[in-house]
Amino acid sequence: MKHRVKNQMDIRQMMRQGGHNVQTRRSLIAGVAGFAACTSLTAPMVALARPHRHAAAPRRVEAQDESGPDGVSMASPANTPLGPVDTVARWAYIFDYTTGAVLMDKASGERMPPSSLTKMMTAYIVFGMLASGRLRLDQQLPVSEKAWRTQGSKMFVPLGQTVSVEDLIQGMVIQSGNDACIVLAEGVAGSEERFVALMNEEAPKIGLTNSHFMNVTGLPSEGHYMCAHDVAMVAGHLVRDYPQYYHFFGEPEFTFNKIRQGNRNVLVAKGLADGLKTGHTDAGGFGLCASADRNGNRIIMVINGTSSSNERAHEGERLFAWAFANFENVTLFRRGQLVDQAPVWMGEHRTVSLVAPSDITMTLPLGWQQRSQVSVDYASPIMAPVVQGQSYGALVFSAPGMPDTRLPLEAGETVAKLGIVGRAMARLGHGPAN
Repeated sequence: MKHRVKNQMDIRQMMRQGGHNVQTRRSLIAGVAGFAACTSLTAPMVALARPHRHAAAPRRVEAQDESGPDGVSMASPANTPLGPVDTVARWAYIFDYTTGAVLMDKASGERMPPSSLTKMMTAYIVFGMLASGRLRLDQQLPVSEKAWRTQGSKMFVPLGQTVSVEDLIQGMVIQSGNDACIVLAEGVAGSEERFVALMNEEAPKIGLTNSHFMNVTGLPSEGHYMCAHDVAMVAGHLVRDYPQYYHFFGEPEFTFNKIRQGNRNVLVAKGLADGLKTGHTDAGGFGLCASADRNGNRIIMVINGTSSSNERAHEGERLFAWAFANFENVTLFRRGQLVDQAPVWMGEHRTVSLVAPSDITMTLPLGWQQRSQVSVDYASPIMAPVVQGQSYGALVFSAPGMPDTRLPLEAGETVAKLGIVGRAMARLGHGPAN
C-alpha cells in the first residue's frame, strides 16, 4: 500500500541544521501514488501574479511630456503579505527580483496611462539591438524634423544633424527626452510606427499581460496603456537581460547641447535606487519605477497615480524603505543539498536521496521564520527504477497568512530495479526492498 509521506520541522531547527535531517516529525497520510508540484511564490519572473485595487492625482510642470489630473490623492489599502498597507498611489506593485515574491499589490493588473514609464520598453528594444550587434553605442543617427518638433520633455537634439546612440540613450532615460526616443526609433526601425510594432511584438514574450503601445514616448494616445505589473516586468528584464546597459538609468545627470539636466528619478538622485524612470500625464498622475540592490537583495517598485512630484517622491521613498525593512530572503536549501531520504520499493537500494534541484530561497517577512514550517511531500515508497534528476516530490513551505509554497525535489541518484530473483526475495522479506 502506498502512502503520502509528510515530514515537517520548525524552520529555526532546519536553519540550525543547515537543511539536513528534516525528519523531526513524520506522519503517514493515505493518498494516491505520484505527485505533481503546484505553483509557488517563487514563480518565474515573467509569470508573476497580480491582484487589484485604487486612488487619484493634480498637475505640475516637471516633465513637459507629462501632465496629470486635478484632484487630491487619497490613501487606500494595498495587498501585502503583512496585511493591508495604505498608499496614496492609485496603482502599486513591489516585488523581490530574486524570488519573484510579490510584496505589495494595488490594482497592478489594471490598465493605466504609463506616460514616460513607456520609455523603459523603448530602451529594452534599443538594448536588444545593441546586444545583437545591430546597433552600436558610437553609431550616429540623424535627427528628423519629426523628432526635432516632438513636444514635451527634450534633450534638445539639433535638427538636420546626427547624435550618437549613447547620447540618445542618456537623453531618453536621464532627461526623459521625447525627441531622443523618436531619433532612436527612426534610426532602428525606419519609423516610429515600425518601432512600436517591435514593442508590441516583444511585450508578451517578456511577460507583459495588459500593455499596448501606440508610441515610443508615452505621450497621451488612445489605446496606449500598461499596468503596474507590466512596468515592473520590463524593469526586471532590463536588470536581468541587459546588465551592461542598465547603468544608464542610474546616472545622476546628463549634459547635451550645453544643456545640463538631472535625473528625474528622485530616488536615484538621493542614492536610494540605481534606476529606473519617472513619468507624468494628466490622466495617470505622477509615476515612478525604481530598483535597488541592498546586500544582494534587489527590490523593484512601481507606483503611479500620485498627485504631485513631491508626493511621488515621498511615497516612493516610504514604500521602498518599507519593503527593504520588512522582508528578507532566506535560503532553505542549496542546490544538490539533501532534504530527505525516501524509501524505495523493489530497488537495489532501500532509499533514495531527495535533493534540491537548485537553491531554494524564499522571501519572508522579518521574524516569520520562527512561525514557519517546512515539510517534504512524496508518494511512499517510490517505485524503482528511480532516475537521478527526475522529480519525485516537493518541499512544502507553510507560514501563517501565506499560501503554501511547493517546490519540486529530485532524486539525488539512480536506483535500479531489482532483477527477477531480487524481486522474489524482496517479496519473501529477504531483499533490500524490504
